[in-house]
Amino acid sequence: MNRTRTNDHSPRTRNGSADAGRGGSRFGSPAPRRSGGPARSGSYGRRTAPVQGEFALPTTITPALPAVESFADLSMPEQLLAELGRQGVSAPFPIQGATLPNSLAGRDVLGRGRTGSGKTLAFGLALLARTAGQRAEPRRPLGLILVPTRELAQQVTDALTPYARSVRLRLATVVGGMSIGRQAGALRGGAEVVVATPGRLKDLIDRGECRLNQVRITVLDEADQMADMGFMPQVTALLDQVRPQGQRMLFSATLDRNVDLLVRRYLTDPVVHSVDPSAGAVTTMEHHVLHVHGADKHAATTEIAARDGRVIMFLDTKHAVDRLTQDLLNNGVRAAALHGGKSQPQRTRTLAQFKTGHVSVLVATNVAARGIHVDNLDLVVNVDPPTDHKDYLHRGGRTARAGESGSVVTLVTPSQRRGMVRLMSDAGIRPQTTQIRSGDEALHRITGAQTPSGIPVVITAPVAERSKRSTSRGRRRPSSTTRRAPGRQTAFGTAA
Repeated sequence: MNRTRTNDHSPRTRNGSADAGRGGSRFGSPAPRRSGGPARSGSYGRRTAPVQGEFALPTTITPALPAVESFADLSMPEQLLAELGRQGVSAPFPIQGATLPNSLAGRDVLGRGRTGSGKTLAFGLALLARTAGQRAEPRRPLGLILVPTRELAQQVTDALTPYARSVRLRLATVVGGMSIGRQAGALRGGAEVVVATPGRLKDLIDRGECRLNQVRITVLDEADQMADMGFMPQVTALLDQVRPQGQRMLFSATLDRNVDLLVRRYLTDPVVHSVDPSAGAVTTMEHHVLHVHGADKHAATTEIAARDGRVIMFLDTKHAVDRLTQDLLNNGVRAAALHGGKSQPQRTRTLAQFKTGHVSVLVATNVAARGIHVDNLDLVVNVDPPTDHKDYLHRGGRTARAGESGSVVTLVTPSQRRGMVRLMSDAGIRPQTTQIRSGDEALHRITGAQTPSGIPVVITAPVAERSKRSTSRGRRRPSSTTRRAPGRQTAFGTAA
């Protein structure tokens, strides 16, 4: 790996003239620092009381700029303000209103907010505004957004693309499971902003297809999950290559002690903002724990899946996901599987089918717990209860997003009850607990459960996608209404 500077893990000094290295944006220089610049231990500041076992957030030394209630109050390019209007974004969410005045001024930001609270625009608008008007050299991006999963990378790219286009900035998405040649080509073309997972970005750097020495603004999104997934060595190696006086923003739904290293080493005098300090509980979200006997759990799960409307169901293992998906298809439920054993094109296609309603039930492992946004998704079901309260919060965060309402239902067998009580306590949630059986009125009232049709179905590619394939391959594929024998059905988005 080509390194652009040596890092002995000593504090960066970003005071006085050093701040001029942040890119000279017309939106103002960073707020003034104390003379001489604090060392890392000093900049970390005073401690507040820990929340739910998480590390205490640092207290900002330099006062933060006040929050705004309107995007018009921010010094952003007119094109971005106009695009917000076209996208129907009328007013900033709390985390956006609090952090944007400071991030636009070049301050480091430590933002903690539940999933769905608006973090993507909170960092994305600042990055695009401060990069607007600049042009990247081939293989040398100016902005970097690191995320833990492919799905989150794609969601961030999709969310920011219209805003980037409005200010004529080029985005490149760099993730595993896709053509590395195409991604290298995008970087050679001169992308100003790269959205990347750590592993694939490292691969491209090792090949000489990317250098980070011109990156002025770096964002870590869902930093805690990157640490949990073992990406910390790769993340720190990448951060050591960006411009040492650049701006850093770290956003996450939860901040635990694994993130402490990143905050201490890479953020200087950050503006700290925490939304929903009760570990992410959402007031528009209902939490239900349904006590069910093990022998009846599968029947109850099938009835919930047969409800009207979309639902995400979480299980622990790939095998369990595949097995439940096939059972649901055999019972007439339009279900599809999503887990790490699928190729990226399969995962992308399955998500697209779920978002359009071609599939009504997404059966998934924790790969779907972050980075997936689906409008009007009002139910998440933990068929297998998570073992960690953070996983519970992120799974549940697929619903009740952006102020909408939703419910999280967890099926709990007698042997799991004690562990579920501890998990809810750690998450700061008081759920409604109900004893249920398949066919119960209570199950229908809480989840919308109903009796499945029992007529096997097969999920095939939508007509538009099949037509595209037919043109490219010179032959047509079967009709989407084709019925197959249960033994030949596929649960993975397209017919076998």
